[in-house]
Amino acid sequence: MSDSFTLVLETSTPHASLATIQAGHSLQQREFTSDRSHNALIFSPLKELLDARKSPEIELVLVGSGPGSYSGTRVGIAAAQGVAIACGCPAVAVPSILAVCCVEKGAPCLAIGDARRGSYWTARITEARMHSEPELTDANGLEAVVSLALEDGYTIFCFESVERFPLPPQLLAQVKLELPSAERLWHAWKATPVDIQRKWQSEPPQPIYLKPPHITPAKRPWLIQP
Repeated sequence: MSDSFTLVLETSTPHASLATIQAGHSLQQREFTSDRSHNALIFSPLKELLDARKSPEIELVLVGSGPGSYSGTRVGIAAAQGVAIACGCPAVAVPSILAVCCVEKGAPCLAIGDARRGSYWTARITEARMHSEPELTDANGLEAVVSLALEDGYTIFCFESVERFPLPPQLLAQVKLELPSAERLWHAWKATPVDIQRKWQSEPPQPIYLKPPHITPAKRPWLIQP
């Protein structure tokens, strides 16, 4: 039996968690909370977890890609890539919205989130798989999508306070607060078909972008080598 293990980081919400899973599903998990972007808080529990393993060999690093806290997600991805480079193993991003209780149970779900500035995102999940990338909408569109999903028997969940969403009280009462965890991220990875796993492995880890990433043009383009 191999002594190597998988490291899992889930930092897309203020309630972050890290876990190591060894062959035979021996799991150790640490949790911490930060209202901002996790920054240096991640390193103490990360060191504690890695020191607790007798074997230093990491075979895989999994990291949650959101959607969620953009800064927190980037901190987790940066830490995951750093460990993977140091250990010579792959780092793979897994959508954090698959790492919650209702999705793990196999229920059809609609994840919703606040994209700020009057925009909201929605993502349908069935059989623990995303239908497509999260889609942006406005307040009216959010109400329409949530209403239709409830009619179809979907569970509605979010990562943040439900009061953030401009929904009528009867709809708001049916939105559940769910928080992803490193352990459930591992379960989501194991439940993912091999072809999708390979697709994720072929891509560099990055946050799930709700909008195209902003790139500032160089002020002196003539200094850029072709």
